[in-house]
Amino acid sequence: MSGAGKSTVLKTLEDLGWEVVDNLPLSLLDRLLNALPPEGSEGMARPLALGIGARTRDFDADQVVAQVERLRAKGRFEIGTLFLECDSDELARRYDETRRRHPLAQDRPARDGIERERELLAPLKRWANRLIDTSRFNSHALAQQIRAAFSRGGLGETILSVVSFGFARGLPSDADLVFDMRFLRNPHWDPALRPGTGLDPDVAAYVASDPAYADAVGRIEELLLLLVPRYIAEGKSYVTIAFGCTGGRHRSVHVAERVAGRLRNAGFSPTVAHRDLAAAPQDALEGQPIGQ
Repeated sequence: MSGAGKSTVLKTLEDLGWEVVDNLPLSLLDRLLNALPPEGSEGMARPLALGIGARTRDFDADQVVAQVERLRAKGRFEIGTLFLECDSDELARRYDETRRRHPLAQDRPARDGIERERELLAPLKRWANRLIDTSRFNSHALAQQIRAAFSRGGLGETILSVVSFGFARGLPSDADLVFDMRFLRNPHWDPALRPGTGLDPDVAAYVASDPAYADAVGRIEELLLLLVPRYIAEGKSYVTIAFGCTGGRHRSVHVAERVAGRLRNAGFSPTVAHRDLAAAPQDALEGQPIGQ
């Protein structure tokens, strides 16, 4: 039904990694299915979502049913049909609220178009193997239901990144969560540790020996184990967690590695990047050590 959320559904499927085509004329369906995949996508089994409604050129509900049944008979495709239903009063309210004209009632009240469309789509509604009534859904709730029903492994999965950086060289532009590690003791001021990085065991041990380290980093990990699943459930495509220290070579590097390991142990698959690891250590960047 027009106004029942087809655009929301198609956008959500696209975010999940589906190929999406809306209002394709039915006469072009075979040509689409026989077309070669885009260059560089060979071997990628992306599901295809076709948006069809009363506004689709040459639309005929019985013809849609016949075409799908014909495709099923060939055995080349696994095909399902989702019908979006919505109460007439709610549809009328939505059209009134957005001040859009119903596609089947350009010069009449929206309710006239709604009832006409309901008649046209009745064969599809009876035949569809899945139905969602969106009368009590906002777009966010509908997107959540689509994600739960149609997400597939490897498609649309959230890309989780853990990044270390130096505040002296600026914040990462794509960071969603930023944690400042400058409260920890700084290996830069130990001449033996200064040339090393947070990847070195002796530097890591020095950072971890700070009295605040275990409690602070442990709490950050617990917070992330709470937040990351919720970001994923919201359908966020990218989540970047950034840890910063002054130069981006010691404290932030070690903590980023530790937290990424904790996330892996919890079943996530973060990638790790150390933006400023190759930067040369400079006293001018680090300021003065505490107590001097």
